[in-house]
Amino acid sequence: MSVPPVVPHHIAIVMDGNGRWATRRFLPRLAGHKQGVDSLRRCARACVQRGVAVLTVFAFSSENWNRPVDEVSGLMELLAMALAREVPQLKKDGVRLYFVGERTGLSPKVREGLARAEAATAENTRLVLNVCFNYGGRWDIAQAAASLAARGESITEASLHGAMGMAHVPDPDLVIRTGGEMRISNFLLWQAAYSELFFSDRLWPDFDESALDEAIAAFSCRERRFGKTSEQIVSVHPAPVRG
Repeated sequence: MSVPPVVPHHIAIVMDGNGRWATRRFLPRLAGHKQGVDSLRRCARACVQRGVAVLTVFAFSSENWNRPVDEVSGLMELLAMALAREVPQLKKDGVRLYFVGERTGLSPKVREGLARAEAATAENTRLVLNVCFNYGGRWDIAQAAASLAARGESITEASLHGAMGMAHVPDPDLVIRTGGEMRISNFLLWQAAYSELFFSDRLWPDFDESALDEAIAAFSCRERRFGKTSEQIVSVHPAPVRG
């Protein structure tokens, strides 16, 4: 008899590979991003089914403004369409949306859309879905420190953590990056200090339920010590029992 895998409370994902997925199919890059929205919908549903409480995704980094103008404008239009199409179903599914990132550089239309989506799902409790949009880990630390300084508060680990964009959820247990790259690209630099990392060769549009289960299974086999030795802790990830 096998032991069921330990499911992470909080999974964070760098959704990489949309553009390459489209290029390999001789499609415009935006077609890959549209397919990526479908993959996110599928992943969020799978997280609910598996008992994950928090899902955080890297949708648009502060560095992505440097991409071609037509791709950036297409992404903004795609965001607006996705909000209109997806929010009603997310509300029905019990998913609560948070958008984490700098909003001052966004258009009024986009800012209003983000606020409406958050308000529409504010009562939901089955899954918290954090969408990091116009976000960067360095920006998050800097804005938290600036906020504390402006209020005249001491800057400590606890106060800095509380002033960050992800203060409403615990730190991620598992950070997944798709697309074959092995870096975190300025994503959750503070929050991922003790996260387990999993790198998948699948491009994000191809990341399905089986790929998610593979990442969870890998997480389940790891011993999380948080600076302690194995002898000091009782492992919460026992080796599978084969029967």
